[in-house]
Amino acid sequence: MKNEEMARLFSEATPYIQKYHGKTLVIKYGGNAMVNGQLKLAVMNDLVTLTLLGVRVVLVHGGGPAINAMLTKLGIESKFVGGLRYTDAETMAVVQQVLAGQVNKDLVALLKGRGVGLCGMDGNTISCRRYTKEDLGFVGEITGISTTLINHLLDDQFIPVVATVGMDPENGVLYNVNADTAAAAIAVALGAEKLVSMTDITGLLRDKNDDTTLIPEVELSEIEAYKAEGIIAGGMLPKIDGMADAIRRGVNEAVIIDGRVPHSILLEMFSDRGSGTLFYRNRNR
Repeated sequence: MKNEEMARLFSEATPYIQKYHGKTLVIKYGGNAMVNGQLKLAVMNDLVTLTLLGVRVVLVHGGGPAINAMLTKLGIESKFVGGLRYTDAETMAVVQQVLAGQVNKDLVALLKGRGVGLCGMDGNTISCRRYTKEDLGFVGEITGISTTLINHLLDDQFIPVVATVGMDPENGVLYNVNADTAAAAIAVALGAEKLVSMTDITGLLRDKNDDTTLIPEVELSEIEAYKAEGIIAGGMLPKIDGMADAIRRGVNEAVIIDGRVPHSILLEMFSDRGSGTLFYRNRNR
């Protein structure tokens, strides 16, 4: 890279570094960026960079591929309803083992001593009850978020890495909580500046098989129409519903970015180009 190009990039990044310094960023991490080893290492390095630049970073992760692999190994069928995993008692045991154990600690290990692993059970970080809209087994509906542990870690410049296994504090029953929903709830509770969903698609697409149909911006009032057209469907439903709810409840920005693109989080945070699909609320409405 030529010196002039490097200087231009730093100049472009400066106002964004100032904007996000001292602010909280909640990242929901999933998709291919969690599976590919090189991408995973690059993402974790970028999160350390953000922390060194003064951004308070919280990483909330799923682990669908790892859970699916373990269920297949054990001969347990995976079933989804409206984008949410049906979770019987046997599946719940696997979710707890894989999410709060293997996946969580693998991510912490890549954060160069700055990561601390949590799950929703720790300090009642994610309190929940059984999902009420339909029978999904041990799928949790969030009733409260405690930010005590997360804020202590952020104040000491650690990166909390949160696995989304929640608990009903009244009876100690564990629940599988959708990671997109949990990330949105945590962002609201922390008063985050930005909620970022890193996944394995370019963003919201008019045609899910054609990256050139990317919809770069969505105003909240447009979401229901996109659902009616089938553009927002399946696993996108809890993701976008969570983002919309977060914006309505005070989070300033929410964006879906392509975790398959190296350094996509830095491009989104610190460049004029951005990436993916930005969700926003028209303040005049």
